[in-house]
Amino acid sequence: MTAQEARRRLRAALDAGEFITAPGVFDGLSASLVARLGFSAAYLTGAGVAASGFGLPDIGLVTQTEMAERARMTTRVLGDIPLIADADTGYGATLNVIRTVREYEAAGVAAIQLEDQAFPKKCGHLPDKELIDSGEFAARLGAALAARTDPGLVIIARTDARGPLGLDVAIERANAYADAGADVIFVEAPQSIEEIERIGAEVSAPLLINQVIGGLTPIESAARLRELGYAIAIQPSLALGAAAYAMLTSLGEAAGRDVTDLLPTGPAGLFELVGLAEW
Repeated sequence: MTAQEARRRLRAALDAGEFITAPGVFDGLSASLVARLGFSAAYLTGAGVAASGFGLPDIGLVTQTEMAERARMTTRVLGDIPLIADADTGYGATLNVIRTVREYEAAGVAAIQLEDQAFPKKCGHLPDKELIDSGEFAARLGAALAARTDPGLVIIARTDARGPLGLDVAIERANAYADAGADVIFVEAPQSIEEIERIGAEVSAPLLINQVIGGLTPIESAARLRELGYAIAIQPSLALGAAAYAMLTSLGEAAGRDVTDLLPTGPAGLFELVGLAEW
């Protein structure tokens, strides 16, 4: 399947109202397993690539070229499974966003996710995030939409406003980004089922939700999320968390060491394993 066909497949699922579950992939093995199990999409997690590929926490340290190359490898492994790819803030200003869209499109991704944090960004489930002006981000979205050569490439707009500015502002931004032309809207880190419900009711666009194990957002079933109006659920930490747990416990056994104090219970704990405190 070509990249254009994978994009058409993702758009057809969105248009048909199918609920899309996209587990996080971060290397060749995780992508291979997602493909073998027949998921309808996969999600290239920036946090997973930072931790597994470079031994770094998700605080904006991985570059656009590193992520684009990982996306290129991942699309080859996935074959006919559409890849939704994390592109953080676009790795700089509007000019950088344009190049990022071009590089990710050339890598074969079906969808690219851009967010309104200031550069460098932080994991959406960490504190003290900073945002750019909503008008500036809407302009970047316009540039991203104009930069794609295949109109089938899905542009996902993520707002991280819930943490620093509250849910009302997050919903306001989400609708502004939908008005700017984003294909899918992603409100990061709602903190209760009531907030998830409000987003579903008040944002007039196809919605993506982030299901992070141990994160700020309650985990809900696919059936419930679809009922609330969501189109896509990404699960970035599903395979990554299991892999980290298995590696820690097996290596701890080989070293004769109790690793209980190292076992992560959420994103911050995982990033501590790759030097968050030092950075």
